[in-house]
Amino acid sequence: MSNSETTARAGTGVSDGQGPAGEVKTALAGFMTDITSRLAKQEDRLTMLDQKSTQMRRPALAAASETEAPHRKAFEACVRGGDDDALRGLEIEGKALSTAVAAEGGYLVDPQTAETVKGVLKSTASIRRISNVVNVEATSYDVLVDHTDVGTGWSSETGAMTETDTPQIERITIPLHELSALPKASQRLLDDSAFDIEGWLADRIADKFARSEAAAFVSGDGVNKPKGFLSHTTVDNDSWAWGALGYVPTGMSGGFDATQSGEAIIDLVYALGAQYLAGAQFVMNSKTAGLVRKIKDADGRFLWSDGLAAAEPARLMGYPVLIAEDMPDADADQFAIAFGDFGAGYTVAERPDLRILRDPFSAKPNVLFYATKRVGGDVSDFAAIKLLKFSVS
Repeated sequence: MSNSETTARAGTGVSDGQGPAGEVKTALAGFMTDITSRLAKQEDRLTMLDQKSTQMRRPALAAASETEAPHRKAFEACVRGGDDDALRGLEIEGKALSTAVAAEGGYLVDPQTAETVKGVLKSTASIRRISNVVNVEATSYDVLVDHTDVGTGWSSETGAMTETDTPQIERITIPLHELSALPKASQRLLDDSAFDIEGWLADRIADKFARSEAAAFVSGDGVNKPKGFLSHTTVDNDSWAWGALGYVPTGMSGGFDATQSGEAIIDLVYALGAQYLAGAQFVMNSKTAGLVRKIKDADGRFLWSDGLAAAEPARLMGYPVLIAEDMPDADADQFAIAFGDFGAGYTVAERPDLRILRDPFSAKPNVLFYATKRVGGDVSDFAAIKLLKFSVS
């Protein structure tokens, strides 16, 4: 290159990348690269923070789907090993348990187990099946009954009106009592994963509760237990008054009159008010049912008829029959048969929760399970139930 060309390039400010313009271009390219790198790192940090915050907000998904409900797993862990951490977690979230129960030292049974117990109670031959069952959150249940009528009178256009009687409302209080069961199992049995702990626990509790309830609803004295309808005062139906149950005698002590056996059943049916007949049922034990089903009318036809379907109850004079083994036998002076609308006449009040307390210390090496339920029962309408007394009068 000649001296004149070198001078010309210098005058125009053009160089081979070593001049001022080239240096600015190189510096700018480096600065942009640095910014891009820093932005990429910042995005990586934000992505990691988002992932962590998301994980904190919600539990991580399991690798395999869990088919067992959380409350069931928590309940089984508590029953088998006494681990109540999971139960406390469910309690805080408010999904399955009540916070009031923890302070009392127990936990509500998980919903699946409670439903199992409830189902067995309903299928048991108890007047619970035909009574009015209510769930309450208080310590008692009040039934308001108006068993009188408003007075009336005929009047003329100009005649003076006379004052009529005022109806009286009566309050029947049904207190709730604590029903308990205390089954036990060895720790080795609980450790066996093949053992259906929930099924076993439900069956044992249901059996105990069902038998205790059924007996109390019939003949309970009302002291720390429901008051059975047979524990109330009984009077001849011809002298019946509110507060007592009316009865009809069979005409023979400890049995039916041989010549008029069917008449006692007929008298019992029509001793009940017409307003209750639509929902009326007979209640007796199987031994008494064996006597009744032999009774025939004047034309030689049995008063008893079996149900046409497997689930349909037997009928006596067209009314369903509930076989309750807690009813007394047809012995002398016993009220072995009841007839009435128990949906109106008897009320069962209960709290909907069932509690279980695990005790691994009191009966080593066995583990005790203290289950409690609050339930009460009493007659709510004395006109809705009539009794058949196996006596002369």
